[in-house]
Amino acid sequence: MKKIIFILIFFSVTPLSASDNITKMLLRDFKTEKKGPEIVKLKQKALKYSGKAVPALVEVMKNGKYPERNRWIATFLLANIMGPKSASFLAKFSKHPNWVLRMASLKALLSLKEKNIGPVYADALKDKSLIVRIQALENIGRLQLDKYAPLVWAMLYDDRNYYSSKSHGKKRSDIIKKVITTIGDLKFNKAEEALLTMIQKKKYDDIFEEMDYSLSKILGKKSPVGSRRVKRYYWKRIGMAHIKI
Repeated sequence: MKKIIFILIFFSVTPLSASDNITKMLLRDFKTEKKGPEIVKLKQKALKYSGKAVPALVEVMKNGKYPERNRWIATFLLANIMGPKSASFLAKFSKHPNWVLRMASLKALLSLKEKNIGPVYADALKDKSLIVRIQALENIGRLQLDKYAPLVWAMLYDDRNYYSSKSHGKKRSDIIKKVITTIGDLKFNKAEEALLTMIQKKKYDDIFEEMDYSLSKILGKKSPVGSRRVKRYYWKRIGMAHIKI
């Protein structure tokens, strides 16, 4: 009887100990920043342990004592191992104080093609980090979350998406180009009239190609190959035809 009890205790304790050892080992590996082949080995090791690696990955993501690059790696490994089940946890990091973690969260969610947390992406359109806002745009565009198109369009009026130039005053940041193309990808037809007007004006030359792209997506028409003058004339005719209708 005592022998049976000992065996039962042994098998109930051993898996937990093994899991603890895996966690300690991985945390030790994540403690120092990795480069090149070391990163590959770290990823392979975590993936090999699959679900048993999750406690260590979560700890790395949550703890600021680990290098940023390793926390980034841990985020994607968690998404890889847990799949869609990790979405709600990953979404929490879209509000993390560190922009690297916010960015990693959004990119990992995109890798999962997670469409059910659109409000997370919508909030990130107003993130204080330009690079995070760009990633939020990519998520919304690639996942075709067209219900958020009005919020994307509103980014044209957000001063944080512009910068000051001594010689030319307020200038558009590159994110504005991404905003315009995303509007096209989402086929936001409420922007049609504004784009048809804007593309005729020289002051918008820096986003001409993006407006041309978006109009082609929204209207299902493609401007002819040629100069900007040719394309402007084409879109002017399209605009006049729409007004007559």
